[in-house]
Formats: sequence, C-alpha cells, structure tokens
Amino acid sequence: MAEILDEAYMREALELAKQAAALGEVPVGAVVVWDGEVVGRGYNRRETDKNALAHAELAAIGEACRKLDGWRLWKATLYVTLEPCPMCAGAIVNARIPRVVFGAADPKSGACGSVTDLCGLPGGYHPKVESGLLAEESSALLAEFFQNLRAGSAAGTENTP
Repeated sequence: MAEILDEAYMREALELAKQAAALGEVPVGAVVVWDGEVVGRGYNRRETDKNALAHAELAAIGEACRKLDGWRLWKATLYVTLEPCPMCAGAIVNARIPRVVFGAADPKSGACGSVTDLCGLPGGYHPKVESGLLAEESSALLAEFFQNLRAGSAAGTENTP
C-alpha cells in the first residue's frame, strides 16, 4: 500500500515538472506530504522568477511551512523528480524532513548520494533517502527537455535553461 501511495505522490511531482517544462524551465517537480495530505507543491521557476533560489524543493517546503504554520516538517515526506542539489539538501535537513524520495539521480550536482551526501553528514539531522522511484519517467522528461533545448539553440532560437 505504501508503494502505491509513494508512486501517486511522485506522479503528482512529475505533473508539476511538466508545468515547469511548459514554462521553459528545467522540469523538476516536488511535493511535501504530511499525514497523507499534500501540503506543499513546487516546480522549478528560476528563469521565470529570475531567482537562483526558485527550486522545486524550496517552493514545496516553503508552501508546507506556511500551510502548517511552522518550519519543522518532522512528519513530512518530500517527493521530488530529481535528486536534490546541495542547497535543497540543506533545506531538507534544516526543515527536519525525515524522508526524501527522488526519481532521477543527478550525476552533476546530486547531494543525496550521487556526487555527495549532505543528508548523511556526521552530526545533525539525517533524513532517510530513497532513490529511483519513477526514475525512468523523470529521466526521460529531463532528457527530452534538454534535447529540445539543444535543438532550439542549434536552430538559432533563444531559450535559457
């Protein structure tokens, strides 16, 4: 039963990633779940907002904190389509999120096991990290986005990731 719920939440994160792609953003989506309810949603908006902090995870964590009226997300699970970067991993640790489930690994800047593991550093808070849920779908969405971006660049159109 838990696996079915995990997949449903990750599918919601994938839908959010598609919204990011429709804006010309790198397609990453995230949801925060608390006691079986989605309390935070987010997708990449760095280009749209002209803000380096506008990552999917930060948007979802921020919404969850506002909705729950507190910064300690001690009963939450974060579902995200791409392995969190160092900034987002730091936010996860600081928000005390106990469980992170991600789809695709990020071999360039993944901070939950691929390049480094900020969630497993000595001392501090250590969320349980689970990888690979709907990884093929997450990876395919990213690959299609970057393929289209390269094709657009080769055709002389302007599109910034």
